[in-house]
Amino acid sequence: MEVLFKVIRQTGNSSPVVQIYRLEAEPGNTILDCLNQIKWEQDGTLAYRKNCRNTICGSCTMRINGRSALACKENLRSEIERRENIPASGTNNPNAIPEITIAPLGNMPVIKDLVVDMSSFWDNLEAVAPYVSTAGRQVPEREFLQTPQERSLLDQTGNCIMCGACYSECNAREVNSDFVGPHALAKAYRMVADSRDGDTENRLENYNEDTKGVWGCTRCFYCNSVCPMDVEPLEQITKIKQEILDRKQASDSRSIRHRKVLIDLVKEGGWIDERKFGLDVVGNYFKDLTGLLSIAPLGMRMIAKGKFPLSFESSEGTQQVRSLIEAVQQAED
Repeated sequence: MEVLFKVIRQTGNSSPVVQIYRLEAEPGNTILDCLNQIKWEQDGTLAYRKNCRNTICGSCTMRINGRSALACKENLRSEIERRENIPASGTNNPNAIPEITIAPLGNMPVIKDLVVDMSSFWDNLEAVAPYVSTAGRQVPEREFLQTPQERSLLDQTGNCIMCGACYSECNAREVNSDFVGPHALAKAYRMVADSRDGDTENRLENYNEDTKGVWGCTRCFYCNSVCPMDVEPLEQITKIKQEILDRKQASDSRSIRHRKVLIDLVKEGGWIDERKFGLDVVGNYFKDLTGLLSIAPLGMRMIAKGKFPLSFESSEGTQQVRSLIEAVQQAED
């Protein structure tokens, strides 16, 4: 079959350009196979990373038709089906040549073509100390032993191959350069869950820091949707949040209050009383004068436009909602 490859090419800080390659390939050929064919037969200057070709090393991650994925895992057939055979001309002509668009990963500067500088990716991983600490423990003569149940807690996060797909698609990272990223926090939970680690409390304090840690996540779900190994970084971030919430009081920080107040208000009225939500979260239950003053202008505008109801009406089925939340909380305990 004939395929058009539209490759976004760039060197350093230069403006990206689109270069089109036409090639003959089989539907079962992977995207990496096709890039190799282009490099070996048409353009030896095309730059990209590759190594194992078996979805193990994570080297060949790039944006394929707008999403970050492993080039050695995705094939032409799946990509064409994903695009529903929309041809390059934008018409519904079934005889038009299908096209594949290839671009470098996001949230990292381009070195050349599809090769990006992953320094920030690795630096943020290092920031969460992704290795077992035995501080405060006596190191055994032979080894630390784990039960099968303890080891099973590490299986999912242990599958991460550090490919960078989640980091590339992370909305939080795009707008907040301090956020360490979903890859780092997925590895962070592995340390929290590891029975051999002796530094859990300090870890949770670090992961609780402003928007650098778990509270910087916008819960957009992109990291889960692109992860090729089903690590589900968002789920690991959520687990860390729960560990922190179990140890903290609502007065400790605005991030903690946001989660606790939301749950309390839903339990109380079936949905969120937005009047109380702002006052309790930002105003710290009327204890934070600066916080209260910061939302006063918004409150006045809401009153002026009739957007601030004087009373709150609980939703139907509030008792059922409360029972469900309490059942989940008891199950987690």
